[in-house]
Amino acid sequence: MRRVPLMPMEQPAKYKHGVTWRAIIIGLLLIPINSYWVFLVEIVRYAGHPTTISLFYNAIFNLFILIGINRLLARWAPKWTFSQGELLTVYIMINISSALVGHDFIQVLVPIMTYPFKYASPENQWRDLVFSDIPKWLSVRDTDAVNAFYHGASSIYDAHNFRAWLRPVLWWSGFTITLVMTLLFINVLLRKQWTEREKLTYPLVHLPLDMTAENSPLWRSRLLWLGFALAAVIDINNGLHMLYPSIPAVPIKLEDQSSFFTARPWNNIGWLPVDFYPFGIGLGMLLPLDLLFSCWFFFWVWKAQLIISAQYGWNAIPSFPFIYEQAFGAYMGICLFAFLMSRAHLWNLARHFFRRRPDIGDENEPISYRAAMWGTLAGLVFLFCFACKAGLSPWVVVVFFAVFFALMLAITRMRAELGPPAHDLHMSGPDRMITSVVGPGNMARSDLTVLSMFYWFNRAYRCHPTPFQLEGFKMGERARMSYSRLFWAMTLATVIGTFAAFWANLHHLYIQGGAVVGPPAVPLIFGMEPYNRLDGWIKAPLPPDYRVLAASGVGFTITIVLNSLRMRLPWLPLHPVGYAVSSSWSMHRLWISMFIAWLIKLLLLRYGGLRAYRNALPFFLGIIIGECIIGGLWTMVGGLLGVPTYAFWP
Repeated sequence: MRRVPLMPMEQPAKYKHGVTWRAIIIGLLLIPINSYWVFLVEIVRYAGHPTTISLFYNAIFNLFILIGINRLLARWAPKWTFSQGELLTVYIMINISSALVGHDFIQVLVPIMTYPFKYASPENQWRDLVFSDIPKWLSVRDTDAVNAFYHGASSIYDAHNFRAWLRPVLWWSGFTITLVMTLLFINVLLRKQWTEREKLTYPLVHLPLDMTAENSPLWRSRLLWLGFALAAVIDINNGLHMLYPSIPAVPIKLEDQSSFFTARPWNNIGWLPVDFYPFGIGLGMLLPLDLLFSCWFFFWVWKAQLIISAQYGWNAIPSFPFIYEQAFGAYMGICLFAFLMSRAHLWNLARHFFRRRPDIGDENEPISYRAAMWGTLAGLVFLFCFACKAGLSPWVVVVFFAVFFALMLAITRMRAELGPPAHDLHMSGPDRMITSVVGPGNMARSDLTVLSMFYWFNRAYRCHPTPFQLEGFKMGERARMSYSRLFWAMTLATVIGTFAAFWANLHHLYIQGGAVVGPPAVPLIFGMEPYNRLDGWIKAPLPPDYRVLAASGVGFTITIVLNSLRMRLPWLPLHPVGYAVSSSWSMHRLWISMFIAWLIKLLLLRYGGLRAYRNALPFFLGIIIGECIIGGLWTMVGGLLGVPTYAFWP
């Protein structure tokens, strides 16, 4: 059926600045450089970790440099200046490629492809117990190539090493690209509902939008440069302290304070860092007040659970009070709430797929809804066939990916609505939840093995590409960019970013050695975790642990109750997203920063109103930019000089 043209008053505004080939080419050229930098920082030097927080400081660094180049072009070659849309195109591509090479993605996969073939021994019996269930087409077994990978002083460009990796890298690249593209198709289907109908706020896009706006008043603000200078002074001073210890440091990282709690039950409080991150405080000023309150409030709720469990002796129960499981249930509750809010839109999409609703209104979308739905279906079929071919039982594949996509939906929703600074959910992916509820002894060994190989994109969820895709479309809306061109820019970033991530991993590790890089030798840890867990599943399988299901149910119920209360009591400061993310590793680092940001923002709004908050905001944006730039420069100094340098995060 021919599409009915929009009425003149409904015509979308013409794109003033779109996505150009020049911007895409620059983005593609920067991706390998950026991937090299991220891996150098996070694994080789193990300092800085840009992909462990929601706003990647390496992407802000790149954007700042491009803006500086643009200022020079405006003065000396104005015809060559970049538009806002071009700058944002590069920024979005850098974010997606950073997520792919990041700390919770391909960095974890590469050691998993080799670890058991290096560390199998007569004692662990992995050669007999594990090898037969690891697909040859997804692993590297060649003895010389594996030894060179772990010992270093070699090269991936050596023909023998290259051939050993070629087939498994191509297979895993196909899987990764399909997984990320399937999520991109889903984001296309959700974009209009979440962005235009529900008008979610996307707090994390405000900084790059303000930085790139033409004739932006941000760069003329004295408060911005005051915040920049404050962050720069702290980071330069602390960086010099790392090189010359006689220079006093600014004590913003007090680290773990749990040693002060020695009496029972307080000594069960667990890890308690107290870190005053200026970057975290600035980031917190972009977030809603109720989320800021909930982040630090629920952080102490989790600590209270640990203390109370020790008081009554419940901590003798393994894993009690099941904090990870409660957080998992909370994410599932957020996913359900997002589904319920979008149910009418999803129903219309289903009708449209079967041609029962021709007026769906997708003329201005990145691709047509039918193409996105066919793309989603094709991606799911590929993932299903891939997992079955690898050795997973069909029922495990269905449950696994249902849970995984639910988590991705929850994370993307919370980022679009509230912009939490982190969303780790360590060790609570579908691989662990399925085996805990069903029991390893009730599952085939091939299922357990493949679930261990899928550990790489389920170890934690700090840097998955999905939220950046939808945030990219939001920036495209604000900057009047072409959605369709932006879609293809993201697609190219996904493809090139995947191969660049593998290249950066293998380039560095064949030189440095996966067993000696660091310290610590992070590739060893990434490889050890899933296979040691698999060893326990096989040799000492536990029965089904229904307490895991019960704890997840508690987290799910609390989330639903909090959402329901907020719909009836808008003044309630407790937000379920704060409950979900506050138990994470990142929030342990950030809780005091969230408290300070909450207090400052509360006082500004209460005594100065919205105008006072808006007037003060450039100062905090300056702090964020200052730490990203000076912190990024310190990582480069360390890489060039080969010495430890200051890391402003974590």
